[in-house]
Amino acid sequence: MDLDLAQVRAFAAVADERHFGRAAARLGITQQALSKRVARLESLLGVRLFERGAGGVTLSGDGARFLEPARGALDAGRTAVDAVRGTPPRPLRIDVWGHLYAPMRTVAAMIKGAPGCAVEPGAGRDYPSVVDALLRGDADAGFGRVHALPDQDRDLVRRLVRLEPVDAVLSARHPLAGADSLRPADLRDSTLRYPAETVRLDFLTRFADRFGIVSRRGGPNLGLESFLDRLRDEPGQFTLFPADVPLPDDPGLRVVPLVDPTPLYAWSLVWPTGREHPGIAGLLRAAARSAGTRRWLDHDPVRDWLPDTDRP
Repeated sequence: MDLDLAQVRAFAAVADERHFGRAAARLGITQQALSKRVARLESLLGVRLFERGAGGVTLSGDGARFLEPARGALDAGRTAVDAVRGTPPRPLRIDVWGHLYAPMRTVAAMIKGAPGCAVEPGAGRDYPSVVDALLRGDADAGFGRVHALPDQDRDLVRRLVRLEPVDAVLSARHPLAGADSLRPADLRDSTLRYPAETVRLDFLTRFADRFGIVSRRGGPNLGLESFLDRLRDEPGQFTLFPADVPLPDDPGLRVVPLVDPTPLYAWSLVWPTGREHPGIAGLLRAAARSAGTRRWLDHDPVRDWLPDTDRP
C-alpha cells in the first residue's frame, strides 16, 4: 500500500488541531481540500480516522494507533529530501520574549525532549517585535506569552504549551511579607511594580484590573538585578513572577504563593500560518509529554485565574 504524504500530513494536522478549519489554515490550503485528503486516506486504509461530532473532532481508535507511525513517515520523508539535497535541515529559528520570566527554561526542556531537533534561539524585545520577525521570515517560531494584536493574529498559529503558577515577590519589609500565602485581593492597597513600562506588560495590567490594584508603577527595563534592588527598597510595592523562575537568594525579598485564586502565566509557541518548520512538530510532541508528566497544562477554573485571552 502506497501512502500519499500530503494526505498523511493533512491527517496529522487535524490530529494536532482537533479542528479542520485550523488544520487547513496551518497547511495553507482550503478546508475542502483538507477534507478530501483525509477522506481519501481513510478510504485507502479502510478505517475511520476521526470521530466527528457537535463537540469537535477526535481521533478514533484506529486514528490514535496510526498517529505516531504517520508522524514517523513524515519525518522520514523530510529526511529523505534533505539527504538528496545534500544539506542538513536548517535549524529552527525561535525567538523568545519576556526575558525576566526566563522563557528559555521551558524551551530548553522542550529541546531536551526532542532529540535531533536543531534549534537556533534568538532574543526578541517583546511579542509585537517577534511577530514582525515571524511575518518577515526572519524567525520560524516564537515563544512567550501571546496576547491579542489587531490585524496580525489571523496570520499566526498559536499553541498553548505551559500554564505556570505565579507568586508575589515583595520586600521583606512589606506589611504582608510574613504571610505563608496571599490572595490577590490582599494586595489591593499595595503598588504593583512593573519591570518595564506599563504599556508593554499585558499580563500585569490584566491582573491589576481584575483584582482592583489601582497603584501601578513602571520604568525602564534595566535587568533583573536592578529591578529587584528597586523592589527591595520599596516596602509598599510588589511584583509577580512565575513560580519556577530562578530568583537570587536575597534576605531582603520574600516570595509568597498566591491562592484563592492562583494566577497562571500562559506560555505559548507561535508560528506563521502555512509556514511550519519541521522542527515545530518535535517541540510540540515534547511539550505534550511534559504536560502529562510534569502537569504543564493543569488548570482548574475554580482554583486558578487566567486572563480571558489565555484560557485553553
